[in-house]
Amino acid sequence: MKNHEIAALFERIANVLELKGENTFRINSYRKAARVIGDLTVDVEVLAREGKLTDIPGIGEGTAEKIVEYINTGKMSKYEEAMKGISEETVNLMQIPGLGPKTVAMLHKELGIVGLSDLENALHADKLKGLFGIGDKKIENIVKGIELFKTSQQRISIGMAYPVVKRIIEGLRHNPRIKNIQAAGSLRRMKETVGDIDILVSGTAGADIVKSFVNMKGVTQILAAGDTKGSVRVEEGVQADLRVVHEDEFGAALQYFTGSKEHNIHLREIARKKGMKISEYGIFRGDKKIGGRLEEDIYKALGMDWIPPELRENRGEIEAAQEGKLPRLIELSDIKGDLHNHSNWSDGTPTFEEMAAHAMKMGYKYLVISDHSRSLHVANGLKDDELLEEIEEIDKLNKKFKGFTLLKATEVDIKTDGSIDFPDKLLEKLDVVIASIHSGFKQEKEKITERMIAAIRNPYVNIIAHPTGRLISKREGYEVDLDKVIEACAETGTALEINCFYDRLDLNDINCRKARESGVMIAISTDAHHVDQMWMIELGVGIARRGWLEARDVINTFSVDKLKAFCKKKRK
Repeated sequence: MKNHEIAALFERIANVLELKGENTFRINSYRKAARVIGDLTVDVEVLAREGKLTDIPGIGEGTAEKIVEYINTGKMSKYEEAMKGISEETVNLMQIPGLGPKTVAMLHKELGIVGLSDLENALHADKLKGLFGIGDKKIENIVKGIELFKTSQQRISIGMAYPVVKRIIEGLRHNPRIKNIQAAGSLRRMKETVGDIDILVSGTAGADIVKSFVNMKGVTQILAAGDTKGSVRVEEGVQADLRVVHEDEFGAALQYFTGSKEHNIHLREIARKKGMKISEYGIFRGDKKIGGRLEEDIYKALGMDWIPPELRENRGEIEAAQEGKLPRLIELSDIKGDLHNHSNWSDGTPTFEEMAAHAMKMGYKYLVISDHSRSLHVANGLKDDELLEEIEEIDKLNKKFKGFTLLKATEVDIKTDGSIDFPDKLLEKLDVVIASIHSGFKQEKEKITERMIAAIRNPYVNIIAHPTGRLISKREGYEVDLDKVIEACAETGTALEINCFYDRLDLNDINCRKARESGVMIAISTDAHHVDQMWMIELGVGIARRGWLEARDVINTFSVDKLKAFCKKKRK
């Protein structure tokens, strides 16, 4: 699929226009198009052939023409027009956290900085200090931003890799020579970023299986193709590796190529003490193979329960498996609804009806409509009277549904002074209240923490959204004392959110587990701004599993009545 290529072009056009100081509306329209196309679960080329591009919310005639032009020619004239007079290296600088268009333009004008190497040389020579608006703290943030940028270039977000894996597996699944097929590596463990994609298969005629893999639609470069191994690069820029093994080795190979290095080392130490040896070919006692067809063979031979892939990080899961005390991890099928979504009333693209229809198609019993509050002007936040209108509209729609409920909510801003963006008399009309920080990121840690705790202590606030404010590829987030936040949530019965959007995944797995151990309930929510982002609930469930969460730890495994009761309990 060319979805990510086209999305990246629109994002770069927006960056260039911003660098040139062009109209904000045009810039935002390109960013919106990038977001929508990048998150589509269907092939944009198919939609173009069927003449359905303008059916996508946020894609107008002009944008559709640009997409068709790129599909047909491999070029986009608008991109080439925007890039006149601008170096690709300069545009790339804007991907570094802490470097906005104004700073990039100034650095180019004052120091002749064109690309990353120029910037690093200037930092090394201490040339940035003294420039307008650049002090020690700004320089420190730029240095951190460069480190984050370099790291993000070396790894792939799971939000990009996960759909690619599903596509590859679906494409190969019907090959009669393949007996078993499974993703392995850090993706199977549901890590938030992965180095590349590893796929393991068992079957006959390995060379033919590899051939079908390297010749799949979407492959842009064949890196290797042998009798048992193949490696390709796909349209999304991701490297995917396939390995073919014998059927009686599949379980051992899957275990070997899934566990983290630390997990596997610990297992091998246990095996050695028991007079056994583990390899990708099986588990052996002396020269005798005693298991390997199934993953369970390995763990059973070592005297422990099978360990779910997401837990294989050597964080106590082996000891728990030995004692029969592993958690019964939450499953995707446990989720009864999504608790954080945005409609076209604020900065989303779908209507209430479209959101409800998609949620019902996913098998949900309810869906939370949580449009932004008035202070977030950039997201078209709702004023008090608009929220009241939204409540009325949702009440009308709910009369038409059977077995499904749209829940009335808001994502209310926690303002810089710690106050909440809507009055309590308005919040009490809602089923769910989600509070979050969108401004004042540079405040001191103590102040940010105080703001969040003030919101947590509000009797109407039920969920704190994306609690650390991080974006995996763009920023580390604001400084907040999460231990104090978790403590306040435990005291008040306030839930913390795992925001499923692939570039957030906030809370992360470590903090999820910490919250669980403190008795804090978790909400798993997509923060979807159009329906094609709602699939990311799968990523959030993966993070929850990495955080040792069970269904009972997550509030959107509740029935609608139990969820409403949970939210109203704080108000008493």
